[in-house]
Amino acid sequence: MSAYEELISLLRDCKRVLRAARKPTWDEYIESAKIAGLGILIVGGVGFLIRVIVQLIELYT
Repeated sequence: MSAYEELISLLRDCKRVLRAARKPTWDEYIESAKIAGLGILIVGGVGFLIRVIVQLIELYT
């Protein structure tokens, strides 16, 4: 397949996705924000715990 045909295929796929996409409702937006915030807190908490453990190891060695 030529580069031109691949570009046309990509544009068709993008057009299909954009046609199926819709704007989220306010409730869906809030739910997504809560999930993202929870993920950030979990990753930050794990990072904090690792940092504390490393500092404790360095302190006692």
